[in-house]
Amino acid sequence: MAGVKQARDGAVGILTLDEPASLNAMTPDLLGALAAAVGEMSQDESIRALILTGAGRGFCSGQNLKASEALGEDIAAGVMRFYWPAFKALRECRVPVVVAVNGVAAGGGFSLAMAGDIIVAARSASFIQVFSRIALVPDLGSTWLLPRLVGRQRALELMLLNEPLTAEQARQIGLVRQVVDDAKLMDEALTLAHRLAEGPTRALVATRLLVEESEHATYEAQFRREIELQAVIRKSADAVEGRKAFVEKRRARFTGK
Repeated sequence: MAGVKQARDGAVGILTLDEPASLNAMTPDLLGALAAAVGEMSQDESIRALILTGAGRGFCSGQNLKASEALGEDIAAGVMRFYWPAFKALRECRVPVVVAVNGVAAGGGFSLAMAGDIIVAARSASFIQVFSRIALVPDLGSTWLLPRLVGRQRALELMLLNEPLTAEQARQIGLVRQVVDDAKLMDEALTLAHRLAEGPTRALVATRLLVEESEHATYEAQFRREIELQAVIRKSADAVEGRKAFVEKRRARFTGK
């Protein structure tokens, strides 16, 4: 598929943004290809986790300004038409999503990295908001995602001052799970993705949903919502296997069902 390479390692699907000459800068074609690729991988029930990464020296350098005209005169409508489907596909993916950040994640690329579930970064990775440097506001979900990951004050600091974060700084503030040598990035991402792929997929994704919903719910409402969803999930094959394994004092063998 143009712009996005698809591969797999057992139960793990691997999606690679493949426009290295522009540091995988966003275009309608690239984001359209990403949305389609996530959809295709999600339809394969043997896939239990995804990895998203970038080809070449960078993860994603943000919007490709040369392609901005393709969005049309109504920028909001263009972005929602061409870009939102990819972000939505990642955020609502049927399986957990690990983002392996190699090199720069700037502007919208920073937003894209946050759309997954867990970030692993190469030591050379960096994160920068960029927007206020060119007199714009953060977009592509940054003002929703970043404060929830690092807190309001830290998010504003990054957005207003445009100070780049090194991979290690990103780990220290909780944006990134781990920092690894560049040559080991995909090995570590695969190790994490396979760990997730061996888990109870429905329960993991339902947990993500509850965390998302909790941002807008009262304590009491969320308390009830957890139990409502629990009543559904506990009937799954993995939940039955999990309880059985616990009683039998052995490791559970989950199938994602």
